[in-house]
Amino acid sequence: MRFGFHISIAQGVSTVIEKAQKTRCETIQLFSRNPRGWKFKSLPPDQVEGFKAQLKKSVISPCFLHLPYLPNLASASPDLYARSVDSLCEDLRRAGALTIPFLVVHVGKRLELSEGSAMAQVAAAINRSLKKVANGVMILLENTAGQGTELGANLAEMGEILSRIDDRRRVGGCLDVAHAFQAGYDVSTQKGLDETLEEFDRLIGFKHLHLLHLNDSKTPLGSRSDRHWHIGKGHIGLEGFRNIVNHPQLVFFSGIRGTPRVDEKDDRRNMRVVRRLRKEGREGKFKLCHFK
Repeated sequence: MRFGFHISIAQGVSTVIEKAQKTRCETIQLFSRNPRGWKFKSLPPDQVEGFKAQLKKSVISPCFLHLPYLPNLASASPDLYARSVDSLCEDLRRAGALTIPFLVVHVGKRLELSEGSAMAQVAAAINRSLKKVANGVMILLENTAGQGTELGANLAEMGEILSRIDDRRRVGGCLDVAHAFQAGYDVSTQKGLDETLEEFDRLIGFKHLHLLHLNDSKTPLGSRSDRHWHIGKGHIGLEGFRNIVNHPQLVFFSGIRGTPRVDEKDDRRNMRVVRRLRKEGREGKFKLCHFK
């Protein structure tokens, strides 16, 4: 498994690769703009070229862009829905300009809509965006913890939305293990992890999985409360992550962490932990779980 972090763009996208290398990232995720605001400026051409040049010289691969938090593709509000679709189109273009092949997207909150109507809204938004921005960037739907009216806590919901996408070549899944745990999938145990992956394969198709978000959970199993925590310090625990990072079906994926961060020391500690767990798996220091 290739390990990395979500990297800040506070000093510009051209500084991202240098930051990532300080914590020995092998893969990265980033925003292309302020994740908590609607207003944005175009990416400066020199920043774009600087990012691409630094990326080309690095060993970091692949890269993932993440859509800002405000868009809600499940919204019943015509204005918010239109802004959300426009935002999705904008980040598809930005990913293409940065030569980033994947865009991670939260499924959305249904609010007053029924689950069926909300899922139809999300699928329509994705279909519309992919047709409008035909650059080959793939949208990855991320599962949720199920807070409030969030869609996507149930893998069946994600599978239903993806089944409605016209161009299946340009959509896939991002499995956040903390969100899955908080939604009731017990990935902290070998048995629970196997069962979760089997359900993902049955409802979505394992070939459509492209990314893991590796965060521990500060809240217990089934809490429906999205609180990330440091690897091995939460309710999934070291044994859970030892199984996850060495699982035969997961070892070739990228694992991005968005753990709480006071400074770079936190990132280094989390990186040391997952690298140690990966090393133990390679050296055969524990029995690997098996997913058929």
